[in-house]
Amino acid sequence: MRKKDKAPEFVPIDKKDLDPGHRWHRPLQAPGITQVDFEERVNFPRLHRYRLARTRQSLANSGLGAMLCFDQHNIRYISSTVIGEWARDKLIRYCLLTGTGDPWIWDFGSAARHHKLYCPWIHEDHVHAGNPGMRGAIGPEVGLFEAAAKQIKDILAKEGVAGMPVGLDVCEPGMLFALQDQGLEIRDGQQMMLAAREVKSHDEITLLNTASAMVDGVYHDIADMLRPGVKESQIVALANKRLYEMGSDCVEAVNAIAGERCSPHPHNFTDRLIRPGDQAYFDIIHSFMGYRTCYYRTFSVGKATPEQRDAYKRARHWMDDAISMLRPGVTTDLVAKKFPKSTEIGFETEMSAFGLNFCHGLGLGLHERPLISRLNSFIEPYELKAGMVFAVETFCPAKDGVSAARIEEEVVLTPEGAKIISLYPAQELPVANPY
Repeated sequence: MRKKDKAPEFVPIDKKDLDPGHRWHRPLQAPGITQVDFEERVNFPRLHRYRLARTRQSLANSGLGAMLCFDQHNIRYISSTVIGEWARDKLIRYCLLTGTGDPWIWDFGSAARHHKLYCPWIHEDHVHAGNPGMRGAIGPEVGLFEAAAKQIKDILAKEGVAGMPVGLDVCEPGMLFALQDQGLEIRDGQQMMLAAREVKSHDEITLLNTASAMVDGVYHDIADMLRPGVKESQIVALANKRLYEMGSDCVEAVNAIAGERCSPHPHNFTDRLIRPGDQAYFDIIHSFMGYRTCYYRTFSVGKATPEQRDAYKRARHWMDDAISMLRPGVTTDLVAKKFPKSTEIGFETEMSAFGLNFCHGLGLGLHERPLISRLNSFIEPYELKAGMVFAVETFCPAKDGVSAARIEEEVVLTPEGAKIISLYPAQELPVANPY
């Protein structure tokens, strides 16, 4: 914006919409997946208003005039629209919010018409069919990038912010070039959106807790099924079936690792048969109303060896030490110190060991703020806040050279400290179907 230009007046934010509505004096809810007339469960209109108000506040503090989103989590956070897992990697849907206006959404074909019918919180004239090319499937010579960029520029001009920088989260290179050809100054907007999303409201915490409750039940089923002759892939099938039966809207991934595959951690599953005495661990990543879990548990099958128990005890010790530090006002570098150095678990660098002993935020995205590890937190520490929700993960290889312990707890940061919401027992190594 030129100095002589008058700064546009951003939409005023109602302080009531920014109130997260935390009820720390009451138990955290996991009330079920339906709405009822005799209890307040999730108040979705309140959730919509909170997310939009948080985005507006973050935008007003950023120096940006608008935020353009292709990231599915940011689109849902701002507009409360979604068309399912199909859209995750297409980069076809996008959303625009200017500081002076209301959300605009471009969606795939008839989905736009559906939003006009069923999403009354979005102005009908702010909903368009859109298609920038489906990651190159439609050639750039058709001009879809240019048409989309011009339409966006026209809206920015109409809403008085075309002279201000525009935040962008992710996009195809051709889209970026087309926006720049329109004379727009494009800046990284992902940090702005992550700042908006880091403190969860009462409704968001309820959805996250409900998603975690579903995984509690799946681990009970896994423990019952975990016996010699069962394949890792059968455990994955069981988890998918049970989660969808319970109301999951997306099972993003289920890791299933057993026996000699446990160390190093491969982050996948195969058709390997479970054998007597195996150590086996699992990660269940799914979402309820968009809100995700990341929830590991480790078992020994039939019996546990001293080496397996020792690895589990060490992983649990690191876990409990980290959780004990999680309080509002504590900086992330102090938490990171509680995790083992990479060399303690057999890795040369913190980069090569990244993701094995760390914390990451949970919300609409699997990895949000805070992200706490020895890789980044000593360089850029920041302060923890009440209302953050995150997963704490630890990993310890066993001295037998093949087994390993992998534990993960999901926690809500209350004013008094961390409240664990992943409730399948994990203080001691579980032995499935002992003999």
